[in-house]
Amino acid sequence: MAAPVRSSSISVSSVSTQSTAVSGAENGQIQYSVLLDHLIGDKRKIKDLNPSVMGGLPTPHKTDEQKMIERGMESCAFKATLACVGGFVLGGAFGVFTAGIDTNVGFDPKDPLKTPTAREVLRDMGQRGMSYAKNFAIVGAMFSCTECIIESHRGKSDWKNAVYSGCITGGAIGFRGRIRIINIYTPL
Repeated sequence: MAAPVRSSSISVSSVSTQSTAVSGAENGQIQYSVLLDHLIGDKRKIKDLNPSVMGGLPTPHKTDEQKMIERGMESCAFKATLACVGGFVLGGAFGVFTAGIDTNVGFDPKDPLKTPTAREVLRDMGQRGMSYAKNFAIVGAMFSCTECIIESHRGKSDWKNAVYSGCITGGAIGFRGRIRIINIYTPL
């Protein structure tokens, strides 16, 4: 610390510095409230994350039509429809494939020595393909709907949504099978 100096010119300059500091503090408080208003209040600027600032390639802003299409593709109805159609196609292909591998396709259990015609084999393959297609479509739509509902309810998009959805879908399929078994074995 420096030793105090007894000079009248220094005391006058220190008084003027203190008065400037007080007026600066008042301006600082006003500026602080204006700064808070800009950062927190209604005057806050919405920051648009531009990939070019973060080192990525620049992308143009999305038009209203693009935003509308994105919202439509992210909806639960679109996801369920897509899963249903995809399940139908995949199930049909899987059913036809398994029918082609099966050696009993087209055989009549009443007459096992009769060789099946190509029409009978194709009819049986088509029936099995349609059965698999419907089952895959139902399971795909159920899974997609429950996952979308869970995601919107939780407000998070993570791996737990798929696990919960799988449990609910599997439980519903098991419950449906249990009801069929109960209906078969209960007397009317």
